[in-house]
Amino acid sequence: MSLPDWEILHSIERGVHGIHQTQAPKAIQSTLRRLAPLLLFLLSTAGGAIASNHYTEKQLDALAARVGKTFWLSPNFGPVPNFLSSPAAASHSFNPAEDDSFVITELTGRSNKDPYYAVRFESGKVGYIRPEAFHEALNLTILAADPRAGEKENAEKQASEEKDRIEWINSQPWSAAAKEAAIRKQPPPGLNTGEVKRVLGPPIRITKLRTPTKIAEEHWFYKDGSVLIFHNGLLSRINAIQKK
Repeated sequence: MSLPDWEILHSIERGVHGIHQTQAPKAIQSTLRRLAPLLLFLLSTAGGAIASNHYTEKQLDALAARVGKTFWLSPNFGPVPNFLSSPAAASHSFNPAEDDSFVITELTGRSNKDPYYAVRFESGKVGYIRPEAFHEALNLTILAADPRAGEKENAEKQASEEKDRIEWINSQPWSAAAKEAAIRKQPPPGLNTGEVKRVLGPPIRITKLRTPTKIAEEHWFYKDGSVLIFHNGLLSRINAIQKK
């Protein structure tokens, strides 16, 4: 492979990595991810260099540029690749966990131009993979971006919000029983609307009316089916969830 072709290969890799950061339709993302390894394969085999041990120094430099980077496994577009227990074709292979991640720690075999990526998985296990096998799986079952980053971010946000909620409840001048109920998301009668929002969060719908005795009444509806009744801004009662 000539140097320009090798640079093109890395341009394709960077471009497909950008797919994970876009809002393109999933069908388009899937198609592009499937085509990318084919383009990488055609470029890599055009000159015969990557399929053999005739790597140039510049090509080895390009491979070594991935050392220190983290990648994630994902079975969404096929089985994850096998990894070797040592940098030799005849060594024992193993299947990592489908949702594991790994760091490329070293490019071994450079001196005799027979390179392998040495990787360390999140579990601590060490493995090896040929660069051509890595390229074949890249952007299909080996990803440069964490596919579960959004889920982890949401989980961390929810955990932080729950921590703040409990701390706020414990800081209120309420009885121990009232605090315990509020922590269980069972606000006691007498709380005002602002306090209930801190305990349960905002409702999905509010209806306002006035009773025959001119008392302002609000009904707060929550996703779980419960309805909170307020009179003059204070919680009066909670209508239990109706079981079907």
